[in-house]
Amino acid sequence: MDFSKFLSGLHPDGVSVLDSGIPKSKYIPIDLSETNDFLNTVDVSSSSKLGGFVDNHINKQHAEVAYGGYLEIRNIYKRSTHFNSQAEEERNIHLGVDLWCPAGTPIFSPFDSVVHSFNNNENFGDYGPTIILKHHISGIDFYTLYGHLSLASLNNLEVGQRFKQADKIAELGDASVNGDYPPHLHFQIIKDIQDFNGDYPGVCSKANLEFYKNNCPDPEVLLKLSLK
Repeated sequence: MDFSKFLSGLHPDGVSVLDSGIPKSKYIPIDLSETNDFLNTVDVSSSSKLGGFVDNHINKQHAEVAYGGYLEIRNIYKRSTHFNSQAEEERNIHLGVDLWCPAGTPIFSPFDSVVHSFNNNENFGDYGPTIILKHHISGIDFYTLYGHLSLASLNNLEVGQRFKQADKIAELGDASVNGDYPPHLHFQIIKDIQDFNGDYPGVCSKANLEFYKNNCPDPEVLLKLSLK
């Protein structure tokens, strides 16, 4: 089975993990890759300065959300030993899509779901509060991960808790709790969750790229944000 094709066919117009009332015309792509020469003039180790870059990009185009980042090679991870240690190859390839928007923005389940796991991943540069949902559709199980949430999003949450499609599941956190990033949602699809609970790699090394490309397809197959 072509997993990406299966996902793409679930909803021809795309699903929403933010307010479904935000039109796609208010979503704009943003380039945070190492090849963006202008970004190389920004101190990306500072969440406030990176946030200023993102906010300026959104405001200049009269948008509400900036999105992108799947398989993007980023310099931003160089600031954190969570992604760079002497014991392994540098991890700098982003495996999800980021949706950049204000702290407190509500997050919604794209399908009927069950809470697989959740955790506050507190490493510097990590996800911070994170929720992983399990979906079962047409006999197929898969998972979606939501990173950089508010601490309150984990309050009273339970493994096995059920959400209907479009139910609110969380809100975005700010830099004080989300791994020290400007507010944004890291949204990732996972085919095989393996033995992970409340966490799953959202950034990989070049050596492991082929595995993760297969296990974590482009979230655009669900979101379809490029279809204006």
